[in-house]
Amino acid sequence: MRAWLYLIGGLVAFGVVATPGLLVLLFFGGSSDDVMLASLATLMLVSGIAVVTMRDIIRCGLAMIVCFLALAGIYVILRAPIVAAAQVIIYIGAISVLVLFAIMLTQDKIAPARLVFQTQALPAAIAAIVLAVLIALAGVGTDWPGAVDRLSIATVAVANQLFDEYVLPFEVVSVLLLAAVVGGVFLAKREPTRRDEDSV
Repeated sequence: MRAWLYLIGGLVAFGVVATPGLLVLLFFGGSSDDVMLASLATLMLVSGIAVVTMRDIIRCGLAMIVCFLALAGIYVILRAPIVAAAQVIIYIGAISVLVLFAIMLTQDKIAPARLVFQTQALPAAIAAIVLAVLIALAGVGTDWPGAVDRLSIATVAVANQLFDEYVLPFEVVSVLLLAAVVGGVFLAKREPTRRDEDSV
C-alpha cells in the first residue's frame, strides 16, 4: 500500500512539474528549451515551497538539493555551463551536504525528530506575498527590450580567470567549509559538562 502511495505521489508531482511546459508548448508555441525552462522553473518553485513548509528538517534539506539542481538545469538551458557546474559543485556538493551533516551531527538525540512551525510563519508569508506582488508589478511595468539570442559563455575563459587570478579566494572558501564541518563535529562529540547536565 505504501508503494502505491509513493507511485501516486510521484505521478502527481510529475504532472505538476510537466503541466507548465505542456502549456507553453501548446498555447504559446514554445521550443523545447522553453518547455524545459518552464518545467524546471516549476520544479524549483515547488521544491522551494517544500523547503519552508515541511516539518521534517532532513526532507527539507533534500528538497533544497532538488531546488538547487533545478536551478542548475536552468543555467544549462541559458547556455551558462560554468555557472551550472558551480551550482552543482558548490551548492549541491558542498553547501547542501554540509547543511545535512551539520543537522545530523548537532541535532540532539532526545529532541523530537520533527520541527514545530516557527511563530514567524504568518509575518513571513505576508512579506513573501508583498514581495511577489512588487516583483510582478516591476516586471509588468518595465519596458523590456526585444528578445535576443542566447549567448554562450566562454567556459574556458571564465575557468582560467577563476583559477588563475582568483584562486586564493576560491581556496579560502573551501577552508571555511572545512572549518564549519570540523566545528560541527566538535560540537556533536563534545562531552556534556556538569553545567549542561544541571540545565537539563
